[in-house]
Amino acid sequence: MTYYSPKGGLPAQTELTTDRAVFTESYAVLPRGTMRDIVTSQLPFWESTRLWVLARPLSGFAETFSQYLVEVSPGGGSDRPETDPGAEAVLFVVDGNLVLTVAGDKHELAPGGYAFLPPGVDWALRNTSDRVASFHFFRKAYERVEGVSIPEAFVTNEVEVEAVEMPDTEGRWRTQRFVDPLDVRHDMHVNIVTFEPGGVIPFPETHVMEHGIYILEGKAVYLLNKDWVEVQEGDFLWLRAFCPQACYAGGPGRFRYLLYKDVNRHAKL
Repeated sequence: MTYYSPKGGLPAQTELTTDRAVFTESYAVLPRGTMRDIVTSQLPFWESTRLWVLARPLSGFAETFSQYLVEVSPGGGSDRPETDPGAEAVLFVVDGNLVLTVAGDKHELAPGGYAFLPPGVDWALRNTSDRVASFHFFRKAYERVEGVSIPEAFVTNEVEVEAVEMPDTEGRWRTQRFVDPLDVRHDMHVNIVTFEPGGVIPFPETHVMEHGIYILEGKAVYLLNKDWVEVQEGDFLWLRAFCPQACYAGGPGRFRYLLYKDVNRHAKL
């Protein structure tokens, strides 16, 4: 498996400013070229760490989640990574190796490593290697429901998760689901979607789920509301609930992305 991660730096003064960055009322595109040194952020209680904030709750933008792309230098990390006791998290490693400690148990996370961390769990993350490591950090305020238990923490890797063919696609469109879709304890899913060359979403999906999409590999054209937008590995897309969406993966290689969506809860009235 290959996973794109930002290279940082700054463009040369001789390069053109025009790029594919778009921010609208129904979707946003943050091309990989927007993830430069001067737009990184820091977090309390994290050492030797910087991050790109891809999405955050904001009027007219992401409503249900935040997503960071985090870069941890050797020796860096945090023993107090989450300051909100109501927040749940998903971590997905795209480069390097990290050590995750959950309730005293240590887990080695290599590229493709995935962890779900429920609200209130004690966890820590460290880079004990001699190279930089990068991972996606999804955060959401867990929506508690009386009579429904909070799901437990778990750690896995995408190589251990079966890719399920979408119906009537002959394997051209597959999804790796890290959580059982019927498990209503979970109120968010972070999946990996793969298209083989020529694979498509054959209709404009229009649904209640908000999406964050980070492209791990390849390129494609994506329908966002009324616009067909060319996207490539390293780009991030945000789609508002009910934003029409479709995809055509023309190749030459696979097209893969990390997909966030909110699920399994009543609409707030």
